[in-house]
Amino acid sequence: MNIYRKSVFKGVRVGYKHNYDKILIRLTTILAKLNDGEALSVKELAEEFNVSSKTIQRDFNERLSAFHIYQDKRLWKMQEGFSIEKTKSLEEQLVLEILEKMTESIGGSFARTSHQLLSKIKNEDFNPIYTKLNIEDISDKFDYIGMIEQAIKEKRELECSYKNDREGIFTAFIQPLKIVNYEGFWYLVALRDDYVEKYYLKTISNLKLTDRIFEVSPKIDKMLNDSINIWFQSDVEPFKVKIYADEVATKYFKRRALPTQSIESLHQSGTMEFIVKITHEMEIIPIIKYWIPHLRVLEPAWINDIVDEELEIYLKKKDT
Repeated sequence: MNIYRKSVFKGVRVGYKHNYDKILIRLTTILAKLNDGEALSVKELAEEFNVSSKTIQRDFNERLSAFHIYQDKRLWKMQEGFSIEKTKSLEEQLVLEILEKMTESIGGSFARTSHQLLSKIKNEDFNPIYTKLNIEDISDKFDYIGMIEQAIKEKRELECSYKNDREGIFTAFIQPLKIVNYEGFWYLVALRDDYVEKYYLKTISNLKLTDRIFEVSPKIDKMLNDSINIWFQSDVEPFKVKIYADEVATKYFKRRALPTQSIESLHQSGTMEFIVKITHEMEIIPIIKYWIPHLRVLEPAWINDIVDEELEIYLKKKDT
């Protein structure tokens, strides 16, 4: 999937007049035609998609440059031996089916175009895999995602407008690090004034690519890998939280461990105590609340006090 996205996003510019969804569909269609062995004329494609010949030529030279295509007497072709072959491996087939179900959960044009592309390399339409991922649709932000990907790759600063509760609407110059998804929502992790901040992707507007270059610390990947949710802090030393899990929760957290989780003790009763390193209390408090009464914070006591206090407030409101 990555090679397709990379080729699609390459060459996006600020102020591009065409709807990005149309670009994605056009490139997918061209790639499918090439994969089927067709020799394509720039002029005929321009007429088919109602764009200029210059645009189609740019598709081949830039956006589809990651594929093994070449021009022969004004016709574009896929090199022999490099077509996107239908997979014969059961393992690969299952991977494709899982990917397709994941993109269905995202919805919108992203799901539609992903299905069109995946169907070209799958053996059959029947899919025995079902997934339910509550991921928001960001099809309307594909043009911005293209610019952000370009900025991350080239380490170029971005200018944008953003709104939050603390500062209202403001103009920010940010250094993009990663596009991330936490609990189904999309964010841009970026540096602003030397601090790592998180921007909700759908509220970014007026995005512009600048010529200013920045450097990226190799610590960013570790920081994201160790994070549990969007509440992680980059300027705080991680601290340990010790948690008790009863037999119900133990089964789950042994199967699907939290980032930085380590088991301290297992008991014959089926319960356990485990340690998680976090940088902000809200990385763990929502999880504790979700699993009440099956989880309990043992250390530090102040996190358990917060959970107890909020639970008491909830119960009082419930009784009124």
